[in-house]
Amino acid sequence: MQRERGPVRVSPARAAVVGHPIGHSRSPDLHRAAYAVLGEDIDYGAHDLVEEQLPAFVDARRGDPAWRGLSVTMPLKSAAAACADERTGLGEAVGVVNTLVFRPDGTLLGHNTDVAGIVGAVRAAGAVPGTPRVAVLGGGGTATAAVAAAGGLGAPAVDVFVRAPARAGRTVEAGCRLGVPVRLRAWDEAPGALPGYDVVVSTLPPHGADDLAERAAALAPATTGVLLDAAYDPWPSALARAWTRAGGAVAPGIDMLIFQAVDQIRLFTGRGPGEPLPREQDVIAALCTAVGRPVRVVPSPPRT
Repeated sequence: MQRERGPVRVSPARAAVVGHPIGHSRSPDLHRAAYAVLGEDIDYGAHDLVEEQLPAFVDARRGDPAWRGLSVTMPLKSAAAACADERTGLGEAVGVVNTLVFRPDGTLLGHNTDVAGIVGAVRAAGAVPGTPRVAVLGGGGTATAAVAAAGGLGAPAVDVFVRAPARAGRTVEAGCRLGVPVRLRAWDEAPGALPGYDVVVSTLPPHGADDLAERAAALAPATTGVLLDAAYDPWPSALARAWTRAGGAVAPGIDMLIFQAVDQIRLFTGRGPGEPLPREQDVIAALCTAVGRPVRVVPSPPRT
């Protein structure tokens, strides 16, 4: 029997991932595996939507007791933030949301679980000092989550390498709201500079850092840092190969997807962000297995 949390919920419940294109999404595999472990009767699907279609899709499900929430992927994260009646503090600070939670009163809560996904993937990949030097590649929507994650990892500031600084204004603003100062740096400086960072997060699309990887490989730098490349298809990316050859640890974007899904699953099962799940390690193991990844364990944050 499904456990009730507050107002009675309809069973089976419903949730889904939305975005465009959506056929490649691994979210259905992840969520279905988690709900099987938890014994939750939640039917999780996928809907191909463009930005103009999202508000009507959301409004049609407001107040429906069967609907728990939506996982939101590109290019809908900004539109999803506009659909939310309320955003969590983190969702408000980052400015984009990847999660919409349908509440019993018909309102929607917006949250960003990409931040937890980045933190979890980085910590599972390698050792991170208590106050790491963090660099981010790219200044788009995912970069704002990466800046928030840098703060979560203990970074006092973050360097963001961009080709077009004028397009990174939202990332700089997010850093101000989060108390994590952002310094924009020229893209051409990245090949020589990145090996000196403890954590590097690439938020670029597939092949977006191939030129950087080629130039970095020519310099043959050494590093002990952790690279998270948010692009996971094809894998390994040119940047991941170059980073591995230089001696660094690498996390693919699929690990970020795994750990951000854990926080969504909390919300879709009536819990709060960060609230432990029953059998949480078993849930994480099931998610890893569902997408063909080794079981990941996140160590406790280092003491400072």
